[in-house]
Formats: sequence, structure tokens, C-alpha cells
Amino acid sequence: MGSAAGGAVVVGAGVVGLSTAWFLQERGVEVTVVDRSGVAAGASWGNAGYVAPAFSVPLPEPAVLRYGVRSLFDPNAPLHVPRTADPGLWAFLAGFARNCTHRTWQRSMRSLAGLNADCLDAFDELAKGGVGAPTKTAPIVAAFERPEQAGELREEFERARLGGQEIWFADAAPSEVPQLSSLVSTALRVEGQRYIDPGEFTRSLAEAVEGRGGRIHAGFTARDVVRDGGRLVVKSTQNDYVSADSVVLATGAWLPELAVKAGVKRQVRAGRGYSFTLPVEEPVVGPIYLPAARVACTPYQGGLRVAGTMEFRSPDAALDGRRIEAIVQSARPFLRGVDWEGRHDEWVGPRPVTADGLPLIGASKMPGVHIAGGHGMWGLTLGPITGRLLSEQIVTGERPAAVRPFDPLR
Repeated sequence: MGSAAGGAVVVGAGVVGLSTAWFLQERGVEVTVVDRSGVAAGASWGNAGYVAPAFSVPLPEPAVLRYGVRSLFDPNAPLHVPRTADPGLWAFLAGFARNCTHRTWQRSMRSLAGLNADCLDAFDELAKGGVGAPTKTAPIVAAFERPEQAGELREEFERARLGGQEIWFADAAPSEVPQLSSLVSTALRVEGQRYIDPGEFTRSLAEAVEGRGGRIHAGFTARDVVRDGGRLVVKSTQNDYVSADSVVLATGAWLPELAVKAGVKRQVRAGRGYSFTLPVEEPVVGPIYLPAARVACTPYQGGLRVAGTMEFRSPDAALDGRRIEAIVQSARPFLRGVDWEGRHDEWVGPRPVTADGLPLIGASKMPGVHIAGGHGMWGLTLGPITGRLLSEQIVTGERPAAVRPFDPLR
């Protein structure tokens, strides 16, 4: 491939990488994006499509730990760890467990609140700049079998407010949502949220990057980043290379393969999510969240996309049909007017999870190499604001206050 025409190479063509590329272009930097597969090939295509700052909270917390211990080897539980898990994964999970305290959660929430406050504004900036895929505003309706279950989510929202998060929610009538079954007795409407078709949005973002002169190369599996004189060279397993003044590693669950060579010791593990789409009898008015089943549902191409589970396995492992069936079993009692037998678009994708639940955003130990990853379930929500802040750091050399808690070298 040879030398890049521009000043930056972004490794990874998901929402985080492409957002960083777009905002670098806003600051006058010429950009080349490389990806081992192509645009939206990882977690950016099949996720639930929530753009939901109200739900963008740290994953490690006491309730998750209690639930995780109970469900660790239950094949039908939303959280799944294979019995053959490697020692490195057990060490990662032990670190995750150590972060499941109220004090750590509150501290992490204060850090994330700074990103959440501006994340929708970053989407608006992309839209004004030519990213044409629609971002739809709609409340997320959380549905519960019993009133006390809604109390648990209310408590989480109140804790998030103490951490600086702005959240507006109110009681809702389950009858407002045609897809909710009679099992649902209680619902909460969470205002000010949005949703998108994630594949369409990521493709539109890629088109905008290319339309502004950026180059996107698929089939480039980066294997190393080295310095050659005053330039950084990204080498691929295909014996190709591209060089630039700056490099951004935004490879999602595959981040450690390159980041460790740049001095980043924080582990990132693949917490794989599954999704599929169901035909519906009536139009879906907006996103539906089923906390008891750990399932998120979204209007999607005339149907209902159903997404869930957290499976700690290799990011490249094949789709496990048992995980799809587990989602079906857990969500079926809450939904009506959907065609379970007609489900299609079955998908698995790896979310990049860190042990402390915070992303990695900023400079590595290798001068000129920056990290953008580890967002867990919220890479879509936080991708554009990550790109805006990281591009500012790359171009100005000054680290924005909002990303200081996410130092990759912490």
C-alpha cells in the first residue's frame, strides 16, 4: 500500500475508529483507515443500536457480581463463561470482581458522566457534517414483571445522578407499547434517548470519511506498529504497510494484539453479544429494554431487533446457537405480536470489555500512537464523543479533561 497521503492512520473501521477519523478530518488531518475485514465488521453492525447516555454506566457493580456468581455456568443465563476458559480470562474476571463495589462504581460513574453529557452533541455534529444516516429520538421503555424490579432501576438511575449523570424518567403504561405482553405490570419511560440502525450509520460514517478525501482499506490485518525515522509504520499480515505521523488503534476486542506493543497493559476481553431480528404484527414505536432478561430491543428495518447476552469467549469464535436460544427463552414471556419462528439476521459480535468498566482513550507509551477502545456495551453511544476528544488531543497535544480518567496507561 505504501505511504499514506495523510498524517494519520486509524486501525479499525467500526464506529469508534471512523468517528476518530472524521473528527481528525475536521481538524485538517488527512486520514487512512485500515481494517482486517471492512466497515462495521465487528460489534458495530449487529448491536442493539441504542444511543443511550442514561444507560451508559460502569459494568462492574455489586449487583452484577452477585448475579454473575449465580449464573456463571448456567448455559441459559445472560452471562456465560465457558468451562474451558483460559487462565488469563479468570485473572481478568477476578479483576472485574474487585471493581464491583459501590465506591468504585460511583467514581467510575463520575468519569463516564463527562462523556455522556456531550455524546449526543457529537452525533449532531456528525449529522451536520454530512453523515446522513438518521438518528431517531425516542424514549426507551423499560419493562418489568413486578413493581419492585422497577425500583432497582430507579435506584441505579439515582446513583448515576449522584455521579453527575442527567437522567429523566417517569412511570409508563405497558399498554403504550404494543409488543409488551400481559406479563409486564410496570414500565419506566426514559426520556432523551435515541436509536439508530448501527450498520447503516457506520456505513454512512465511512462514506462521509471517504467523501472528504479519506481512504478506507479492507483486508488489512495490522500486526505491528514500528517507528521508521520520523514516521510510524503499520505493518499487516499480508506483508503490506501504511505509514503516517500518527496512529490510532481502534480495533475493539482485538485491541490487545497491538496495544500491548505500545505499552498498554490494561486487558481488554471480548464480551460477545448476540442479536437477531423478528417480524412484528404492529409497528414498533421505540426501543424496549427488558432488565430481568438483560435484553435490549429496537425498531429495525420494519421488525424488532433483539439483542442480549454477555459471553466471554474468543472474539473470532463461531456463533453459538445455544446463546440465541437462551435470549429467546428469556425474552419470549415479555413480548407478544412477534414471530419467533421467523427470526433472521442471527449475529454475534465482540464487545471490548475492560476490568474496571472504563474505556481506554489517549496516548500510549509509543509516541504518536493513540488508543481508542474498551467501551464495553457503549461503543456506539460513546464512539463519536471519543473521536472528537481524541482528535483534539492528537492535534493539539493537550489532553482534554474529559478523557483523563480513561488514560490507557492507568
